[in-house]
Amino acid sequence: MDKHTMMENLARELKEKDSFNGAWLYAENGEIVSKGVLGFRDPEDTLPIAEDTIFQLASVTKQFTAAAVMLVRREGLLDFGDEITKFFPELTAYKGVTVWHLLTHTSGIPDYFDDADWFIRIWKEEKRVPGNDEILRFLCETEAKPYFAPGEGLHYSNTGYNLLALLVERLSGVPFEEFLQKNIFKPAGMTSTRCCHIRRDGVPFENYAQATVYDDGKCVADIDSAEEDDVVAFDGLNGDDYVYTDIFDMFQWDRALREGKVLTLEEQQLMYTPAKLNSGEDAVYDEDDGLGYGFGWAVGREEEYGLVVSHSGGMPGVATWFERFIDADRVLVILSCRDYRDVRAYLGYWDGMEEIARDREPEPIVSIEDIAVKGPDKSKWESFCGKYEHPGDADFIVDEVFMKDGELHANAIDEDGDEMSFRLYPIGEDEFGRKGGLLKLKFGDGCLMFDDHTCKKL
Repeated sequence: MDKHTMMENLARELKEKDSFNGAWLYAENGEIVSKGVLGFRDPEDTLPIAEDTIFQLASVTKQFTAAAVMLVRREGLLDFGDEITKFFPELTAYKGVTVWHLLTHTSGIPDYFDDADWFIRIWKEEKRVPGNDEILRFLCETEAKPYFAPGEGLHYSNTGYNLLALLVERLSGVPFEEFLQKNIFKPAGMTSTRCCHIRRDGVPFENYAQATVYDDGKCVADIDSAEEDDVVAFDGLNGDDYVYTDIFDMFQWDRALREGKVLTLEEQQLMYTPAKLNSGEDAVYDEDDGLGYGFGWAVGREEEYGLVVSHSGGMPGVATWFERFIDADRVLVILSCRDYRDVRAYLGYWDGMEEIARDREPEPIVSIEDIAVKGPDKSKWESFCGKYEHPGDADFIVDEVFMKDGELHANAIDEDGDEMSFRLYPIGEDEFGRKGGLLKLKFGDGCLMFDDHTCKKL
């Protein structure tokens, strides 16, 4: 099968349906099979993306933080079983949490996204972006309670990786950014990669891909959008994000790992070992795919391809994917700098790239427009309009349905309390979908049904 053509066609298909802006690279046995770019690296669509364009990695960064911990451990400066209160005695609320718990997201320490207002307040009131060392102040001042006792569950926590970066910095005596540059990026031959804070300090790359979001239907830079508070206020953190690179350096990272240039194969095996809970049960990271979590890697095993490790990354205007087939010697890199508009098309592209990497034909990309009923009967739509009750246990609430420009629309509230409006597309008998999610809404007699909720019209 012609994998290069398939991957290129898939990217072009997504661009036609959803404005894909990014780069990809796929290799087998150390040879690049497919690589390419589409779109622009600025909101104004004036600067085409090139193969050496630099993208923000978001949470794909976590594998580099975990690698840094491995190197500090190699020097005998810490062990996985060390409790973090040994290094951060002020964190008395998290007694019993170890370095291993932080690495595997089994610490129970809350994610800072749960209390983003703390960082935004520091930025706005003190006129500065909080540094990563202030993650300790954050935990102490907010008195954020653990999700669970150490080792009793798995809950993804960016905060845990901020603490790991701070630990590396304090034990090595070197700023975290410099530690990564000297001990990981340079030995691996990653000449275009660095850990930095572009919103706080400025952009050090001429060919940086500006993270772009859709704001009121228009493409704008993340720092000029409604997302500005989050992306700026978090930009002083380390460990969970803020490594920037290109597709070739990520390929170089894969080869450096295989050759043991930074980490030994034995150290890597430790990183690829899925965590277990105190009960002895597997700590499940992704229930749909049956993945566990090691040190900075989602870990799975496939009958045909053996051990496969991966990680995704996402921030406003950023979507990344890095997947390594350890036994089959394959690697897939996808870096994107613009939010998707149609979640079906977006997921179809990423699923299709996964299929091609596994020697299978991808399904055609399908958007909401593709599945929407053509020429629908709108005679009942006015009767659907109105306010609806809010189910108490719902993460997503549909507040109101209304007509606009001859189409049905809805106002909703997401799990963060943010309000949004979107068009409803007819996809079946009194059934509707939307571009920004897979949620299906069905209207009944004086009610609206979605997920497992039935909401009466008020």
